[in-house]
Amino acid sequence: MATVTEKAVLGLRKALLDAAGRAVADGVFSNAALPAFTIEIPADTAHGDYATNMAMASARALRMAPRKIAQAICDRLDLSETVFDRWEIAGPGFMNFFLGDRYYAAVMQEIAQQAEKYGRSDFGGGKRVLVEFVSANPTGPMHMGNARGGALGDCLAAVLDAAGFDVEREFYVNDAGNQIEKFGLSLSIRYQQLFLGEEAVPLPETCYQGGDIIDHAQAYKDEFGDKLMHTDDETRRRELVAYALPKNIAKMKSDIAKYRIDYDTWFMESTLHESGQVMETVQMLTDKGLTYEKEGAIWYKSTAFGAEKDDVLVRANGNPTYFAADIAYHRNKFAVRGFDECIDVWGADHHGHVARMKGAMNAVGLDGDKLTVVLMQLVNLLKDGKPVKISKRTGKAIQLADLLDEVPVDAARFLFNMRESNTQMDFDLDLAVKQDNQNPVYYVQYANARICSILRALEKEQIVPRDCTAEELMLLKAPEERELIRHLAAYPTEIVTSAKEYDPARITRYVITLANLFHKFYNACRVKGEDESLMQARLQVCLAVRTVIRNVLAMFKVSAPDQM
Repeated sequence: MATVTEKAVLGLRKALLDAAGRAVADGVFSNAALPAFTIEIPADTAHGDYATNMAMASARALRMAPRKIAQAICDRLDLSETVFDRWEIAGPGFMNFFLGDRYYAAVMQEIAQQAEKYGRSDFGGGKRVLVEFVSANPTGPMHMGNARGGALGDCLAAVLDAAGFDVEREFYVNDAGNQIEKFGLSLSIRYQQLFLGEEAVPLPETCYQGGDIIDHAQAYKDEFGDKLMHTDDETRRRELVAYALPKNIAKMKSDIAKYRIDYDTWFMESTLHESGQVMETVQMLTDKGLTYEKEGAIWYKSTAFGAEKDDVLVRANGNPTYFAADIAYHRNKFAVRGFDECIDVWGADHHGHVARMKGAMNAVGLDGDKLTVVLMQLVNLLKDGKPVKISKRTGKAIQLADLLDEVPVDAARFLFNMRESNTQMDFDLDLAVKQDNQNPVYYVQYANARICSILRALEKEQIVPRDCTAEELMLLKAPEERELIRHLAAYPTEIVTSAKEYDPARITRYVITLANLFHKFYNACRVKGEDESLMQARLQVCLAVRTVIRNVLAMFKVSAPDQM
């Protein structure tokens, strides 16, 4: 169903075309076909709520000066069936239009009727979309970058859902391949060191150096003693991985749940190997003549699809590479599970991998353009205005768990979703815990709480909101009221634009502006007054703002307290 704003634009377009038709009938315009023209919100709404380039776009077809075209159209324009009440011509032929009282009343009624559904649309048409994000290496704890990726991925999935897509969230667990072999070797050496000492069994620099490896080895020793000192190295590695990996994955799931992310699927890389899908994909590329052998390894002709160099798919020892598994994984998303579009949220260091993966999808007979990669820049953690890299609690690199111990989840999710993914961002720990208007999430939550406080205070005086007539809502004429209602009206369009641009941060910025406009309205327009109709209309404004703030915060899994 079209929104009030969409209907307004459609109504204006029809009125303009009807006026042009009357100009043809009057012999002012030739019967030439008019080219496409735009109707959009101008940069400065002081010159009009909407503007069209119709006259300028039609100048060549009609062989007239744009200003004369604009005048001829406006002289014959009937706005009675639209929500616009006046027009003006500016510059060389721009036509500007001003929304009338009916529009503002209709927006208020629309929000009241749709309530928690306001902003949702069927733009996506139910197209199946898979959003894969975080997908941190399970051989160690999640870090700060995962905190940003988690917020961006989860909020992007929420925006796509609101825009009418059928969305699923997925975490890809790399529980196979080189990193698991490295994990097993690291655990094995740390375990042996507990009995033989570090000098007897030195840890290579290529192994994982984190303290979590030592913790796992110690935990295994505490539970099972020296059991694995009497086995061969392969058995020792396998047993230690089987012991430690599930604990790591369980911790990841626990941290993710604390961060309010609910994945539909935790997809295990190992299932691709066990099902034969990895080697099946390699064989598919071979059958298409897209592989060759070199030094005992199987190489994929990546350069045939725009990559700078070819890639190894199967090593000389017969083990498939991570890239081979990744191609099989993405092929599984499209060909096996049937998603229409797949979105990956990756770190910016994966920039060079984007073209390779899109090309690989084309190589296996799929459409690489249906794979979208959102690249995410690094996060700088600040405290007292200075960079922070080490956790005071653990003495190690900052982890997601550390962050969630120090910062409210509301603040983390909101602040990590304030900047476009392709911009580097600073995360200020001091700002995140502040309970004042400098903290953006507090500022938005406070607007909601302030509205609740207004309603409670009036209720004590037996004043409660009631439904307003369109005529009562037309009393909302103050500049602060009009600006606020226009912003409320833009919410459904903002959701769609955010989905189109894969930019959920757009909605975070939108709701901050909404809170700011509400505070301006509240300071300029007295809600409780002598005129009961105007008071009720302004109460409807308060309720509409509260509705949209709550819709945004609920969508992004941020709380909306009634009191602060």
